[in-house]
Amino acid sequence: MAIPLLDVQRLTVDFTTRKGIVRAIDAVSLFVAKGETLGIVGESGSGKSVTSYAVMKILDRAGKITNGKITYNGMSLHKIAESDMRDVRGREISMIFQNPRAALNPIRKIGKQVADVLIQHNQATRANAREKAIEMLKAVKIADAEQRFHAYPFELSGGMCQRVIIAIALACRPQLLIADEPTTGLDVTTQKAVMDLIVELTARFSMSTILITHDLGLAAAYCDRLMVMEKGRVVEQNASTVLFQSPQKDYTKKLLRATPRRDSNVRDLLPDAMRDKADSLPQSIPPGPPVLTVSHLKKGFGKPESKSYHLAVRDLSFTIRQGESLGLVGESGCGKSTTSAMVMRLLDATDGHIEFLGQDISSIPASQFASHPLRGKLQMVFQDPTDSLNPRWSAERSIEDPLKQLSKGLGKAERKARVVELAGLVGLPTHLLDRFPHQLSGGQKARVGIARAVALDPQLLILDEPTAALDVSVQAVILNLLEDLKHRLGMSYLFISHDLNVVRLLCDRIIVMQQGEVVEEGDARTIMDYPETDYTRSLLAAIPHPPASETNTHSGAPA
Repeated sequence: MAIPLLDVQRLTVDFTTRKGIVRAIDAVSLFVAKGETLGIVGESGSGKSVTSYAVMKILDRAGKITNGKITYNGMSLHKIAESDMRDVRGREISMIFQNPRAALNPIRKIGKQVADVLIQHNQATRANAREKAIEMLKAVKIADAEQRFHAYPFELSGGMCQRVIIAIALACRPQLLIADEPTTGLDVTTQKAVMDLIVELTARFSMSTILITHDLGLAAAYCDRLMVMEKGRVVEQNASTVLFQSPQKDYTKKLLRATPRRDSNVRDLLPDAMRDKADSLPQSIPPGPPVLTVSHLKKGFGKPESKSYHLAVRDLSFTIRQGESLGLVGESGCGKSTTSAMVMRLLDATDGHIEFLGQDISSIPASQFASHPLRGKLQMVFQDPTDSLNPRWSAERSIEDPLKQLSKGLGKAERKARVVELAGLVGLPTHLLDRFPHQLSGGQKARVGIARAVALDPQLLILDEPTAALDVSVQAVILNLLEDLKHRLGMSYLFISHDLNVVRLLCDRIIVMQQGEVVEEGDARTIMDYPETDYTRSLLAAIPHPPASETNTHSGAPA
């Protein structure tokens, strides 16, 4: 075999913490051939990103490479000085980070940020850096590149910011690109566009790629080989097609099973042990009377007479009945989150009516609804389980807060008993109640958010991308929890997501939105199997699907 472009041998990384040394990477070996795409998959905490940071030598101050060798194109990266490594970064090895907005300087124009890299690595002079930066912005398919050169990150969408990051990463034509969760938080069509763009540009520049992701469907679609990591170690490596068809390790099988497929149900996503203990899926019950009726809802931003006026939601109408789950799907910017904010009474509508439990709540200003008697009956689970929790509050206090605010008759002992009851309801161990958000895993924080939302026995729960930031195995558990809570408590759901496979698992009906309008509405399975509009078909076509595996076939789960 030809000498690989990147060769990592028995890499070990330790972090110094207040509680002693923590081994984050344990004897990890990998290689990347020229022109190859290697996928590194695994759950949060498995060591995927730390491995890439070690290769780039950008570990946190507390982290240290304690053993192993990193060889890139004949250079021993583990030995070279930081001054030499700065020249390697960007020119030879470049990286696309997970959060594009955090990776960009918020007070510097995007074009100048691209130019900075070119100048830093002597790929341009100050005289021609602008021209070359615009050329890169055009290469990543940013429209009106000359005008966008002067834009700031906050003026761009998430997908556009990611394109800028790709332009920066590829500006110096590096030989190796490391893409760390490059599409997290993007809708499926933007995700496909970004990944197709990366493939197109890396092929044009004859580059190798390392794709780090927890999305196995994405890995299947874009990677030649896969490396599965768990707790800092390599569990399994193989060609993508072989690994998906015949996984050898239980951990790999668990990840594959937890990935939503078109014909699976929520129980199919669970590991065998958890599925055996779970109750059978309850029989569907005909929906009851309307809980929420939205009529001709509109929301505009800016002054109507100005050129900058934007109508984000246009004449939207729908109904949610008791015990029913309605999925609201579409690309970023289609009006999903604006709609949920108006229904939740966090945002006032420009026009239209929102009737909840027989009362027109759209006539109540959003600023006054927090103390309204119906507030407790209308609750929300937010997208980011970390940002939605107060970092200075324990899990117990976060869950207790709505009880203190809206259940004035409960005493301290009664509130504490209710918090313990809620923790049991969502499967949160009671010994975690005194922990703060930074001491909890993503799945545990999600459970705290759900417990807080259901504390007041709401009639309608708004779920805004509640599993978007979670690993597939944690997502599987949370989706099953939501399904069980819906039937146990008799709640209705408004489920907002860009992932139609996840929506189909929980929802009875689906509304597809585009540019603030409804383009299709109907039964969830009908829309998934027989979409009527080109837009819905494009959303479905953009979803990456892992191929069928022997594990799923043998276990009885549909492939």
